[in-house]
Amino acid sequence: MTTLPSSPVKTRADADSGHRFDAGRHWAASLTLGFCAHSDGDASITRMNKAHHYGPLRVQRPFYPEGRDGCCHVYLLHPPGGLVSGDALNIDVTVASGAHTLLTTPSANKLYRADSNGVAWTQTTHLKVADGATLEWLPQETLAFDGSRGRQSFNIELEDNAKCLGWEILGLGRPASELPFVNGHLEQGFQVTRNGRPLWLERQSLDPHHRRFTGKWGQGGATVHATLWAIGLTDPAAAVDALRAGLPASQRWAVTYRRGVLLVRYLGQERNEVWDLFQQARVILRPRLTGHEATVPRIWLT
Repeated sequence: MTTLPSSPVKTRADADSGHRFDAGRHWAASLTLGFCAHSDGDASITRMNKAHHYGPLRVQRPFYPEGRDGCCHVYLLHPPGGLVSGDALNIDVTVASGAHTLLTTPSANKLYRADSNGVAWTQTTHLKVADGATLEWLPQETLAFDGSRGRQSFNIELEDNAKCLGWEILGLGRPASELPFVNGHLEQGFQVTRNGRPLWLERQSLDPHHRRFTGKWGQGGATVHATLWAIGLTDPAAAVDALRAGLPASQRWAVTYRRGVLLVRYLGQERNEVWDLFQQARVILRPRLTGHEATVPRIWLT
């Protein structure tokens, strides 16, 4: 009687292997961070009390450029530098009551062209901010190469008096190399809730073959679009007035406030323009939101 060899047990590494090129290609990476407020005499210090990672997604040590009792700055690192077909990135951040954390990245995130099977990538970000906590989410821009296919999901859960300031910047194609975004498909979803009640729900589909992509009633051929948000302002009307008075006048951006969420929207052609615009907006908004002047993360200066 012939005994057949038993099938090998599949490990997580096997299941997440990126070394296949069919429709089942999948390569996962995840990062789970936690921040808490630690009392040190009369001061409250924000510390990173959780940092679990899987795959090529991790952080450097925390930095305190605003002083030991100031905001905790952390840089998110993704050594591959971008997403390819089958990649699945998951970021989960929890900020406990009394903590103040700023998260950013050392460089742009790149969304590369899909493989010959058109396999999509996914990127999921889940931010949880407790009552009395503050989170600043300030990544550098995302650049979508022609032919990229994927889905970005962004979820912010806020408790009673939680505060959040953040932005997302997306550039389509590589205009400097004369490689526009003419193929591919991107889908973005945003969800912000406070105590489980929705404040801002949005879904955006970017398809260069759809009339909305070039129509004046839609994207109008813009290659850069971005959103900045501020949640938890004590005087939102004054903040809106300050933005309209302090930012350069242009038809490429607008500010609105509704259901507790202040939004600055940009639709144009210049990455540098929106980057400068949002930094100026942060200078205006941060003192109103946190009581502290805006400090530029060191990594932006390198």
